[in-house]
Amino acid sequence: MIHYKTSEEVLKIKESAQILGKAHGEVAKYIKEGVKTSFLDKIAEEYIRDNDGVPSFKGYNGFPASLCISVNEVVVHGFPSDYVLKDGDIISVDCGVFHQGFHSDCAYTYPVGEVSPQVLSLLHATKESLYLGIEKAIFGNRIGDIGNAIQKFVEAKGYTVVRELVGHGLGRNLHEAPEVPNYGKRGSGVLMKDGLVIAIEPMVNLGTRNIVQERDGWTIRTADRKPSAHYEHTVAIFEDRTEILTTHQYIEENFKF
Repeated sequence: MIHYKTSEEVLKIKESAQILGKAHGEVAKYIKEGVKTSFLDKIAEEYIRDNDGVPSFKGYNGFPASLCISVNEVVVHGFPSDYVLKDGDIISVDCGVFHQGFHSDCAYTYPVGEVSPQVLSLLHATKESLYLGIEKAIFGNRIGDIGNAIQKFVEAKGYTVVRELVGHGLGRNLHEAPEVPNYGKRGSGVLMKDGLVIAIEPMVNLGTRNIVQERDGWTIRTADRKPSAHYEHTVAIFEDRTEILTTHQYIEENFKF
């Protein structure tokens, strides 16, 4: 069942998303060689809690941290750890905030130091595909229009789209209906109506689209161990407009590539 949001509920999600965006911005200041990924998690959790939020991910189905930190071939759901970032890595930081009864969700993938041109192109293409998907997230379109736009764009560049992991609705719950795949056919899937709030999050691989789950039950990596990129926004769809509720502004004020 899809829970359509009122304008007041969307405003609360947007307020949650502002805390989230600023938490991402704080983390972005420390994305560099020599930093442990567990330190990034500490920065995010402290900022969120200091600003009347709760990390959405911590404790969710037993997840142990506030951030999903996924390095290089890890697609999503990686754990913060004692791993020290090194030159040439890429790192995806995914975070959610619960505030005033509502969740927001946002992700960004960073290059660390000097990254190969091939991998840097993957990051740029994945980020661009997110906004192409958002362009199709409009009243009267269908969910398949979003995935079709993402899939066509990245596959034309020689990349692959992960199929098993998808975007989702969110609100009072971190994951709600409908699922939002990053692939699909135009005109297929759920009709987008006024008050729909969804997280759009392309996960795009340099090599094969196939993935495997590690023994920890969470970490998902590419089967061929080639890099994967992940960008995400929470968006609200109204009859007269679509609004991006989350923001990468604070990230991009503190991290340029």
